[in-house]
This record gives sequence, structure tokens and C-alpha cells, in this order.
Amino acid sequence: MTHATIDRATFETELRRDGYEPLVSTTPGAKVNPPHSHPFDVRALVLKGAVTLTVDGASRTYEAGDVFTMARGCQHFESYDDRGAEVLLGRRM
Repeated sequence: MTHATIDRATFETELRRDGYEPLVSTTPGAKVNPPHSHPFDVRALVLKGAVTLTVDGASRTYEAGDVFTMARGCQHFESYDDRGAEVLLGRRM
């Protein structure tokens, strides 16, 4: 995972340029997604709220304006507090 800050328009342009399929994921409130992985690379920008990702026992919280990436197959779990989150994410096979 990496971390950076970028505006939405620039981020979406870069997703498309780099071959990612953009979509918006909304989680309305507190939630925990159990450990899982994805068959695609992820690049994501948190638009609202916050998401905490836990990988190999280490947790990091990403809030509005933060960007993170995750390689396909990375085992992780996600948690959201009462604010939930809206995330613009790109998936690349």
C-alpha cells in the first residue's frame, strides 16, 4: 500500500490513463469486511469519511483526500466507523 493526496479530477484522469476501471463505493456507516483479497489491483481515493485497512496485522486509516493502492491478491480487511466512507476506486485486472 502507498499513500498520497490528490484531487478527484486528476485522480480519475490518472486511473483511466493507467488502465484502471473507475467506480465509486459507498459504505453508509460502521462496518467491518472480514479478511479477503481481490483478483485485481486497486488504486483508491477516499472522498468522504474514512476507511481503515489492516494488512499483516498493521492498520492504517485513510480519510478524505487520501489515496491508497493495493496489489491483487493482498490479504486484508477493511473497517469503517460511524461516518462510513465514499471511495473513488479503480480496478485493474
